[in-house]
Amino acid sequence: MRKLPLHSGARGLDDDCAVLEVGGETLIITHDAMTQGTHFREDANMADVAWKLVATNLSDLAAKGAEPIGVLLGHSLGDGDARFLEGLNEALTALAVPLLGGDTVAPKGPRTLGLTAIGRATHNPVPPRSGARAGDAIYVTGQLGAAMLGFEGDPAYLNAFNRPLPLLAEGQALAPYVTAIMDVSDGLLLDAWRMAKASGASFKLDSTAIPVAAPHRLDECIRWGDDYQLLFTAGPATKLPVPASHIGTVEAADSPALYLDGKALSPEDGLGYSHTKPA
Repeated sequence: MRKLPLHSGARGLDDDCAVLEVGGETLIITHDAMTQGTHFREDANMADVAWKLVATNLSDLAAKGAEPIGVLLGHSLGDGDARFLEGLNEALTALAVPLLGGDTVAPKGPRTLGLTAIGRATHNPVPPRSGARAGDAIYVTGQLGAAMLGFEGDPAYLNAFNRPLPLLAEGQALAPYVTAIMDVSDGLLLDAWRMAKASGASFKLDSTAIPVAAPHRLDECIRWGDDYQLLFTAGPATKLPVPASHIGTVEAADSPALYLDGKALSPEDGLGYSHTKPA
């Protein structure tokens, strides 16, 4: 897709969102989809599916420090539509974002649900995924692995998987201070590699500093994904406006690299969830 004609606001398709300057306003736009059998089971509670569809898109806006304006829905009709509408209403109400419109289709195969989220920047320049600099500290909010435990049925973590909360307030607070930022959707290691690659830098992570929900399963927690925490870099003397764990440092490199406890890692090592083969 990078060979297609791209708008400058697409940021080379290497960021969480597109950033558009329109009439003196900076708009932030993102689109994510969920497919039955890949992102949710056939017997899933469709109310939870609707919530997660909204929350995951808003998490991308959070990673740009954006304030949501509204969402557009692409909905495949099927079993559980009434529950889907209930969950959609709950999510839009709780997360204070209105529906702008969309489309419905009657699929003949697996259901695919799509959502486009539109927001406005609260800080300019809008922080990129690609701005990490040598000497920066690497941080992550919250705990990793909570969604994995929820997926496995741990009652203490069910909402972490079924109904994640996008960190919109945290993203807006961080936007003026970070050099690079993204949300952790596909696993800390894979997303850290993506940020290192986009920034052309070396990321060195310390496993003992990474906050996880199940310390005895640290390796799984940092590869599983679906946590929607914020991964970011900032100058080492930066006073952060939100709680976060300092998990590593950025170093200059001739080519992008990721290290965990001094060991070099690459996408071929199975760093996290990927829809495609490593590029």
